[in-house]
Amino acid sequence: MRLLRIGSAVLTRCRTTLHPARKYATERNLQRTCLYDFHVSQGAKMVPFAGWEMPVQYKTSISEEHFQVRNSVGIFDVSHMLQSHVSGADRCAMMESLVVGDIAGLKDNTGTLTVFTQYRGGILDDLIVTSTDQGYLYVVSNAGCIDKDWTNMVEAENIFRDAHRDVKLERNMNALIAVQGPLMTKALQPLVNFDLSKLPFMTSTLGSVAGVQNCRVSRCGYTGEDGVEISVPQGDIVNVLEKLLASKDADVKMIGLGARDSLRLEAGLCLYGNDIDETTTPVEASLTWVVGKARRQKADFPGAEIIVEQIKSKPTRRRVGFLSTGPPARGGAVIYDSNGVKVIGKITSGCPSPTLKQNVAMGYVKKDFAKNGTNVKIEIRKKLHDAQVAKMPFVPTNYYIPK
Repeated sequence: MRLLRIGSAVLTRCRTTLHPARKYATERNLQRTCLYDFHVSQGAKMVPFAGWEMPVQYKTSISEEHFQVRNSVGIFDVSHMLQSHVSGADRCAMMESLVVGDIAGLKDNTGTLTVFTQYRGGILDDLIVTSTDQGYLYVVSNAGCIDKDWTNMVEAENIFRDAHRDVKLERNMNALIAVQGPLMTKALQPLVNFDLSKLPFMTSTLGSVAGVQNCRVSRCGYTGEDGVEISVPQGDIVNVLEKLLASKDADVKMIGLGARDSLRLEAGLCLYGNDIDETTTPVEASLTWVVGKARRQKADFPGAEIIVEQIKSKPTRRRVGFLSTGPPARGGAVIYDSNGVKVIGKITSGCPSPTLKQNVAMGYVKKDFAKNGTNVKIEIRKKLHDAQVAKMPFVPTNYYIPK
């Protein structure tokens, strides 16, 4: 028996002949996406994750799935994430009352990564907000925070409507898939009615996908590779997947949560609940760039006083990356100075990097130890192992940004 760590979850991986769906369904009341039966038909091993029963891997190893995305095309089911529409003349003002991003400054069909914050400056969740030319904001946030995020937005909507402001919040119940990898355009272009070369990173459009109308295609992802997320009506999603998987122009495969975690770690991307949470501010998390310049001047978002002051004076700790020797560092491992005497921080997540053939991790350290190249030690299984603060992303990203 081995333990497989996916984010904050520890999943038991056994060699057994049990049906994978039964083998991993160890939590009660798990939700399932509309693609559950499709995953099982593809031989997926299903595991509990953020209250959902999700595929951790399919018929190959996690490492093979990792390289499938790095070298060709992989598809992830991310239908468990929360999709919302915010419409009305005051839609940007409503979202800006909750997040640090410059939502009003977004051009049509462009999006931004931002964070919900609370009054102490802590991060309630990370999300992507896209301003569409259909007159609404398209908002996608994390599955593990659905109840919290939805309640947060509903409360804001009620406050605005009580003040006779024009806003309307709606839940989008579409399926959502992420198609990621360097050959994504070869697989997807024959199936869409628009030119993917005119859809740069962090832009979005409504279009036809595999004959399905009104699909939202957004150039983004969580792997560091070029890719899109496609929002599709639930009744049409299997048809879209089957046509993508049957591509004659690229090798396309379904990919599970195991490879998703190693891919995002190599790309230096945060996992909410591990690397960022209500105890971390955007500045401490090295996400200062998500705080819009106009928002810093207005300082009108939750926790603004603390966050803006940290931008000016620098926080006492920072999220940084690590390359390490020995066993891979996991969340919770204690970080010491190079002499192994002084505790300077804690690892939040880590794994062996399939691409680098070396252990990668991220965590928080005191600001005096945050410089790239700083030697530290990490305690793993009661032994100290050498590590070094390293620049993230560990593996260069390949987002599509036309010159």
